[in-house]
Order: sequence, then C-alpha cells, then structure tokens
Amino acid sequence: MVTGEILARPETIEALTQASLAHVHRSRTEPGCLSHHVHVDVEDPLRLVFVERWSDRDALDVHFAQPGSIEFVTGIEPLATGRPRLEIFTVPDR
Repeated sequence: MVTGEILARPETIEALTQASLAHVHRSRTEPGCLSHHVHVDVEDPLRLVFVERWSDRDALDVHFAQPGSIEFVTGIEPLATGRPRLEIFTVPDR
C-alpha cells in the first residue's frame, strides 16, 4: 500500500486537484494497479491524500518509472506548498 499527500495553496487547489485526478485515472489503467484514489482532507481542504494498492513492488516500481508519473510529480510541485510526502507500506507474506 502507498499513501501520499500534498498541500496546495488556495489559488492552486483547483489545478492540483485536476492534475491529481488525471494521474489517478491514468494510473488505474496500469498493470498491477489494484486501486488508486485521491481524497480531499476534510480537516484541511487544501490537502490532497492519495491511497494506492499495487499487486507487488515490481508493479509499483514500473508505475514510478512511467513518464506520466514523472511528469505528474514535476508538474505538481509548483502548485504545492512543498514536496509531496509518500509512504510505502509492505505487508509480510502470510
């Protein structure tokens, strides 16, 4: 599972939201994507939160290397108050 968040400025929230939705919709078509969502934090409407599930780490690594993913990250940084935060959680095999 992957979670991420990014904080917009008031004047950039609409552009950041649209870019995030386009990224989510594109990501959902990639092999290994089990789910990919973006949410607005109800306590801070300028914070977008991402929740992703991938079939395995290899699929996630391919996702990160996609030109669209790289363009998304570089394109949203000017819209944000800082760098996006990303956490990758691994679930041990049972």
